Amino acid sequence: MKKILLVLCAVLTLALLIAGCGGSEQKAADGKTVLKVGATPVPHAELLNFVKPQLAKEGVELQIIEFSDYVKPNLALNDKEIDANFFQHIPYLEEFAKERNMPLVTLTKVHIEPMGIYSAKYKSLDELPAGAKVAIPNDPTNGGRALMLLQSAGVLKLKDGVTITATPADIVDNPKNVEIVEIEAALLPRSMNDVDYSVINSNFAMEAKLNPVKDALFMEPKESPYSNVVAIRKGDENRPELQKLAKALTSPEVKKFIEETYKGAVVPAF
Repeated sequence: MKKILLVLCAVLTLALLIAGCGGSEQKAADGKTVLKVGATPVPHAELLNFVKPQLAKEGVELQIIEFSDYVKPNLALNDKEIDANFFQHIPYLEEFAKERNMPLVTLTKVHIEPMGIYSAKYKSLDELPAGAKVAIPNDPTNGGRALMLLQSAGVLKLKDGVTITATPADIVDNPKNVEIVEIEAALLPRSMNDVDYSVINSNFAMEAKLNPVKDALFMEPKESPYSNVVAIRKGDENRPELQKLAKALTSPEVKKFIEETYKGAVVPAF
């Protein structure tokens, strides 16, 4: 009886140890190292699917978990449900991690998605009517980025010195008295008929079959500082499978794929 109890205790201890290692290296049935990466569909999941065969050759089974918003991927990463995520630019990651006290850091820069101003009602910003409704993302950094883009387009003026953290309260000159409507970033394309203009991240624009190069009335320059990155937990920087992922996503083959597939709507950042 004592032997049986000892065996049961040993099994229970082992199970607890395994349960406490969420996010650590896992092995697939074929011996490959499993790497779970969260991503929004376009272009992030598409780029991950492009490098998946190469990683398989290097002993890494890439599992792509798709998300449709900008909050859950970081929560899942922090909770060790995934090993990395790929959907956000650096200012958003840094602000999110700071606000929620999460040890999330950048593994590598991959690409830039220039933000654009779109309209389902007007052909140009010259047609901007007085009192127009202009929709922007409701998350802090993308909202500030959108306001800065509207300033660049001559729609409004912000306080001197404000940057990515700008809010509608920072508007100091609004000649057309436009109404800023804050909407969840993923819902902006669907709400275009309810407003006059929308400032949309390129990934959500492309998911909605908008072509940023052709359909945007005004776009950020290709030199935009908002590089989209692979994010990981601090301390995981040297995990071999993550290093292989970083190398694969910044390869000449990926650069060519980005340039040929997205034709300026997505720009390599390496």
